[in-house]
Amino acid sequence: MSAPRPSIDPPKITKTLCPYCGVGCGLEIVETVAPPHANFADRFKVRGDRAHPSSQGMVCVKGATIAESIQKDRLLHPMMRDRLDAEFRQVSWNEALEAIVDRIQQVLTTKGADALCMYGSGQFQTEDYYIAQKLFKGCLGTNNFDANSRLCMSSAVSGYVKSFGADGPPCCYEDLDMTDCLFAIGTNTAECHPIIFNRFRRHHKKNPQVKLVVVDPRRTQTAEVADLHLAIQPGTDIDLLNGIAHLLVLWGKCDRDFIENHTTGFAEFSDIIQIYEPEFVARRCGINIDDLYLAAKYWADSPRVLSIWSMGVNQSTQGTAKVQCIINLHLLTAQIGKAGSGPFSLTGQPNAMGGREAGGLANLLPGYRFVANPEHRSELEKFWGLPSGQISDRIGRTAWDMICGLEADEVGLLWIAATNPAVSFPDLERTKKALRRSPFTIYQDVYDPIETSNYAHILLPATQWSEKTGTMTNSERCVTLCQAFHPPLGEARDDWAIFAEVGRRLGFADKFDFQTSAEVHSEFVQITRDRPCDMTGISHAKLADMGAIQWQAPEQNPEGDRLHNKRLYGDLQFHTPDRKARFGAYHAQGVFEAADEQFPFILTTGRLYGHWHTQTRTGRIDKIRQMHPHPFIEIHPQDAEKFNINAGDLVEVRSRRGASKFPAMLTERISRGVLFVPMHWGALWAENAEANALTHAEADPDSKQPELKACAVAISLAR
Repeated sequence: MSAPRPSIDPPKITKTLCPYCGVGCGLEIVETVAPPHANFADRFKVRGDRAHPSSQGMVCVKGATIAESIQKDRLLHPMMRDRLDAEFRQVSWNEALEAIVDRIQQVLTTKGADALCMYGSGQFQTEDYYIAQKLFKGCLGTNNFDANSRLCMSSAVSGYVKSFGADGPPCCYEDLDMTDCLFAIGTNTAECHPIIFNRFRRHHKKNPQVKLVVVDPRRTQTAEVADLHLAIQPGTDIDLLNGIAHLLVLWGKCDRDFIENHTTGFAEFSDIIQIYEPEFVARRCGINIDDLYLAAKYWADSPRVLSIWSMGVNQSTQGTAKVQCIINLHLLTAQIGKAGSGPFSLTGQPNAMGGREAGGLANLLPGYRFVANPEHRSELEKFWGLPSGQISDRIGRTAWDMICGLEADEVGLLWIAATNPAVSFPDLERTKKALRRSPFTIYQDVYDPIETSNYAHILLPATQWSEKTGTMTNSERCVTLCQAFHPPLGEARDDWAIFAEVGRRLGFADKFDFQTSAEVHSEFVQITRDRPCDMTGISHAKLADMGAIQWQAPEQNPEGDRLHNKRLYGDLQFHTPDRKARFGAYHAQGVFEAADEQFPFILTTGRLYGHWHTQTRTGRIDKIRQMHPHPFIEIHPQDAEKFNINAGDLVEVRSRRGASKFPAMLTERISRGVLFVPMHWGALWAENAEANALTHAEADPDSKQPELKACAVAISLAR
């Protein structure tokens, strides 16, 4: 009789979320039987979570290879130096924290709270965001917290607020399976949000009557499969959108009952769009007039139209206006609050939505509140147990305001966490000069080196997605619990825990009496009660049990349904005082910096499928580096011929602010007069190939989002 076989324990599986884009794909981490000292990519295998409602088990190359980056080039210990030209030395957490606390107290005494600034990130979990707001906006009395979401989706926030009275995308990913027409403007979804684009493509292929309209100066991978590609000139989005509206009104394709009963501002909007006749619009946009008619016909004939957009709309000096002009088309045709339709902003980062909920921009407060609203400030002061008037009534410094503050010697402490402004900010040489002026910069991140490390006095090692537990909210308002699956490396600490410890040492121990991120989350959701983003029915325990939950999710929800409120505004009641949506009436102003004789091209920037932002993670993953080994510039062959540029030649690109060099890629995918470079390469990954050395900092007056998508440049063969 043979001996029984020894039982083998099933592998440990941890559910978490991909830490890259705003799609918010669910992941399962399978811990293998590899020895503990094995490489993390061998110890932890990544696969899609089929139970996650947003991604349904799908995963892109970035998510599939994420484990390879966990232990590479990690910042393991606090580091300090007295001057930027000195070497860092390893210090204890106590020494680093004491230095930070001493500096904060000194700045408060000598310059006041307005000289304290923090610049955070959509890489934060919501718990990190919340504690940072409580520390800065509450206890320290300054609203000088902004995040890299300012560069990403703040125009979408302000557009939603102006049109609907509150932020929050009203759609869900299921709408991609149900729409009759997807109108994609300013988004290369196939590369930047591939999982949801693949989801739509399945629907598109199965249903020949479903249409895809793509608006983009480039023939991107998204445009390649479109039924109609409108290669408009940069800066003419509003011309196009008003032109489509003009035709819808002319053809009588408006829902007059909806407009009269559920909107205001139609009369002014109707007056403005009168001048946007087809011939005028086609000429301004540089497109065929028949294509303009076809785009309007697709919208008019489709019972369910879903619009999606991203940076190509938001990163503009008219970003808010463009968002409202997209929404206008939905208001004209009552395409909102029902399945398969609505205006859907796609966020660029995994927790940009969570940052909005937690008040993570200089004009916001937690729970979809506003700094400028005295009732909102009072509500937070009472909740946090702060004296009346403690929260400043001044909107804080935005990301670029912090740079200007450094230039004016008005900033005494700059705390940067989980982002890389030394590559991602506009007008990069000016940014670097300002960062060098900072008298005291704290840089809190996961990896080392990173370009921004060069401008820091203190480096703080932070945990990343694999070793911290907290929540993130994706583009469809779906909240997921990201669970740690291994201990922190080195002396790394959670971002929220670092902020809380500084708060305690500053004398606010009763405000930061948290032991776990679950306790932080429990306090945060109470602030959302009866707000547009009510999440009082969500907890770490419930998320661990049920999986992802989409808000609205009030505590009294009897169903306990995972996605009980997929779409907003199904009752056609908006968050404005009269409960009606607002038309926005705007004329197109074009790009801020137009092409001229000296700088005859418009440069636009964007992302590639494999890389992520400034390569902080993806640059450390071999497979992705092999996919995208070098930066490049796309040039139309006819434009290249004028300058004797051949494929592969090194091209110098100059703007009014700086110069960079890129190998030439000749392609008819780019419109004539327009150039494209990816934004991923900083000084750490390539020499003189920084896209943002060329861009300018002029911003939308409402959202304060810089126009990173368009600047005037000249080109020549590099010497």
